[in-house]
Amino acid sequence: MIQKWVGGLVFFATVSSFLVPAYAAKFPGNPNAPRGGNYYLNIGGEPTTLNPITSSDVFARDVQGYILESLLNRDPETYDWVPNLASEWKISKDGKDFTFSLRLGVQWQDGSPLTVDDIKFSFDVIFDPKYNAAHLRPYYEGIEKVEILDPKTVRFHAKDKYFGNFSSAATLTIVPKHIYGDSEKGSKINKELIGTGPYILSSYDKGKKITLNRNSKWWGNSDPAQKGVWNFDSLVLRFVTEKNIAIEMLKKGDIDFDEFNPETFSEKATGEIWGKKVFKFKVENLTSKSFGFVAWNLENPLFKDKKVRKALAHLMNRKLMIEKFRYGMSLPATGPWYQQSEYASKKAKAIDFDPKKALELLKEAGWEDTDKDGVLDRVIDGKKTSLRFTILEPNPDNVKYLTLYKEDAKKAGVGIEVKQIEWNSFVKLLDEHKFEAVRLAWGGGAIDLDPKQIWHSSSSAVGGSNFISYKNPEVDRLIEEARQIMDKKARIPKFRKVYELIAEDAPYVFMFNDKYILYGSTSRIGRDKETLKFSVGTEYWWAKK
Repeated sequence: MIQKWVGGLVFFATVSSFLVPAYAAKFPGNPNAPRGGNYYLNIGGEPTTLNPITSSDVFARDVQGYILESLLNRDPETYDWVPNLASEWKISKDGKDFTFSLRLGVQWQDGSPLTVDDIKFSFDVIFDPKYNAAHLRPYYEGIEKVEILDPKTVRFHAKDKYFGNFSSAATLTIVPKHIYGDSEKGSKINKELIGTGPYILSSYDKGKKITLNRNSKWWGNSDPAQKGVWNFDSLVLRFVTEKNIAIEMLKKGDIDFDEFNPETFSEKATGEIWGKKVFKFKVENLTSKSFGFVAWNLENPLFKDKKVRKALAHLMNRKLMIEKFRYGMSLPATGPWYQQSEYASKKAKAIDFDPKKALELLKEAGWEDTDKDGVLDRVIDGKKTSLRFTILEPNPDNVKYLTLYKEDAKKAGVGIEVKQIEWNSFVKLLDEHKFEAVRLAWGGGAIDLDPKQIWHSSSSAVGGSNFISYKNPEVDRLIEEARQIMDKKARIPKFRKVYELIAEDAPYVFMFNDKYILYGSTSRIGRDKETLKFSVGTEYWWAKK
């Protein structure tokens, strides 16, 4: 539901396609799949924090997804809602009340029982100012309260119409009140996780890996419907950011799974070993797709003029990048989410590489090289200012894109520096809005997406996902109107207009949308299918004997 920073990952397939669990009551698992063995995988980077209330990066979500659960889940083949921590649910006739009955006998891994108090707390804490959960609030602000009806039943009351209210309630991450309920302590639990899910956090080797072991108290262990899901005894999650290192680890068997970018898939996953000890896969499914971008801090005077932002977009040669680094497996992005979505407008077009047009726009915006030093300048607030800025990059594999961009921009009189920065420091600068420009990526989020988290002006608060401080009153208005439209067909035109307006404002240089999901796996891993309809389905894989 909630979009997360992909950040350190190269901007290709949505991470949730691979790693975010979807355990539920009916699944296409193989009931005869053997149980046992270890599974080593690369999640691409180290989480900033594991705290499920305050974390906002995709690495944390990947870890949390094996340990924490929600009330309902989606069937990965049909996308229907299916039971999870809740065994039953009911929606009122007016669509404003959602009642959930908890599954009996569920325990937290420390032996404490799951209670309705945990459900209510998990909602209430999102709006507790003592916790930094601003990124979650756009999805839950339409829900007025969670009411406890009896020891096994809770009801979510929606205060207004919002198409995502039920989905928000159903996918609320449930956290233990007895662990996080003390705000002084709970907001600082960053390297531990207590959950009800199939795995528990066994060890955390800072900078290297997290090891998860099977949760002996998981309710699914005794549920016949869960046969064939979560077959491994342990999972070892590594934090390898450099693709060259990751693929060598895969070939040696040090990891069993890794996402690929097109370059790795086409150029490095080659040789006699492939198809024997290691395998590569190019699959398509209906999951939402991530996208990468260069974002401008709109509080910085350099980027306030739309003509400047459009000019900077015209200086990025995405066609060459796709040919040179992505082997034709990506599309130039056209707007603020993946263009394959039915909520994306076909009217929005990718901004072509056009240095001549860029120079025209910059000249119109008042930029010229008055001192003949090769860099454009103009007077801003009474001070001569050069068009120079730094792009922060958290992943070394992506520097090549920015290097090409830097070289083309230099020819047009724009000075760009590329600074590679460690992930935790990077996130801190984003939260504090202390940057000029960043290269980053968003995970795809929900298929029935809601752009408020990233693009509404109210989300520009510290810790919010609108970290560039983008503000367009018309976009705000349309988002608010669309959120109240329950009929999807009627909602689509509103969000398509939002897509067009944001694309026209060019607050990001929207880079690529991927056509395929690419990954590699060792021969140790068994599977029935290379992908399911709405996820790759790694939760059904097993270790071959």
